[in-house]
Amino acid sequence: MATSGQVLINKSTVRKRDPFGAFFWLSASYLVYCARSEDWIPGLKYLPLPLAKVTGVLAFLTLLGTLRKTKRGFRDLPREARYLLVMVCLLFVSAVFSPLWRGGAFFHTLDFSKVIVAWVLTFVLVTDFEKFRRIIFIQSGSVAVIAAISTLKSRSHERLEGVLGGIYSNPNDLAFAIVLSLPFCLAFLLSTPKGLRKAGWLFFMLIMAAALFLTASRGGFVTFVVAGTICLWHFGVKGRRFYLIAVVGCVGMLLLVVAGGRLKDRWFALSDRGLETRFENSAYGSFEERRYLIIKSLEGIEHYPVLGVGMHNFGNYSGKWKDVHVAFLQIAVEGGIPVLFLYLMFFARGFSNLRKIRRMRLPDREVTLFVGALHSSLVGFVVGALFAPEAYQYFPYFIVAYTSVLLAIVEEKENPAAPATTVLSRPQRFSKVVVTDGRSGVFPHVR
Repeated sequence: MATSGQVLINKSTVRKRDPFGAFFWLSASYLVYCARSEDWIPGLKYLPLPLAKVTGVLAFLTLLGTLRKTKRGFRDLPREARYLLVMVCLLFVSAVFSPLWRGGAFFHTLDFSKVIVAWVLTFVLVTDFEKFRRIIFIQSGSVAVIAAISTLKSRSHERLEGVLGGIYSNPNDLAFAIVLSLPFCLAFLLSTPKGLRKAGWLFFMLIMAAALFLTASRGGFVTFVVAGTICLWHFGVKGRRFYLIAVVGCVGMLLLVVAGGRLKDRWFALSDRGLETRFENSAYGSFEERRYLIIKSLEGIEHYPVLGVGMHNFGNYSGKWKDVHVAFLQIAVEGGIPVLFLYLMFFARGFSNLRKIRRMRLPDREVTLFVGALHSSLVGFVVGALFAPEAYQYFPYFIVAYTSVLLAIVEEKENPAAPATTVLSRPQRFSKVVVTDGRSGVFPHVR
């Protein structure tokens, strides 16, 4: 029994604090990456150092300085983090032994390896649902703003493109980012109690959907249909909001009529060569070129099955200087079959995390909404990866990180630490703490 002046606690109740500074810089790095502010805010591109590198380095250094105060550490990283780390290491080996441009493959891999830092920081620092919600808000809000700005800046283009450069410059990449973020926007819309915020999310979702149609991306449209169907299943059918099905159907038809002309022409051009002259780059010719690249990628996998040709070297190998529009073939031909297996295992863990969460007693309705949004985005990615070269796009890796974080949060809520038992005879500055495993120490006493 504890004597006077002692506090008897369970070892598991000693919790570490989360460093606010590290999470602040992590949020800033997400904002810089997702919003691409240097591409469209005048003056920022002339800064001596890129904002993305500055915020990322500051987040990492702040974490290292306060690592002992975090609730989770590097030892707590889930299996998917190890898959990602080994995958990137194999990509470095592939670059070193590449039969083509080794230097280019190495530096492309070095640039992509930053996703590990972002992934680890996200898992270690996002320790409660409020932080989880804030990070997803940054991604969703940034993509919504990018969609609006792209619509305004690219009105004269045949197909809607992203702002000046970066991850949204290609119409297919912009469409892919929009589709992966729309389920989160819908979750925010349904979870927000205030009417003004609901109206804001609804407005931006309409802008994002219109921008998606204006990109005339066939792969993006297929991904949108699949992810939207999963969304309606979670939010409309299982959530008993059947009005969503009618609303989404009507809005989709309206957008197809108003903004889907280019998209319809590109679909029809697959079978009708008479429409070729309506595009500078024929949709039918694009289809034929993509079929050639798929065949060429299969040849590359056959000739270089273990280490591939090196990251972003497939364009040189094919002679077309373009990526194969299947992410699974892209990662296989450039990194080898072992990297493809790790890639598949990594994303399979995302689905596994969501299955585990659904088996638990979910804390509240909002968590259920985001589980549905994550599942919709993951399914959308798996389908979209069959039509787009998105193997190195960060957003899908972020989605898996979100599933890992949410699983950890729910598990921590389901298994709370036992409350401390305190026996104090008088106030004092320090109290002796007896830990239930037999060890003891002196900790500051908090009234």
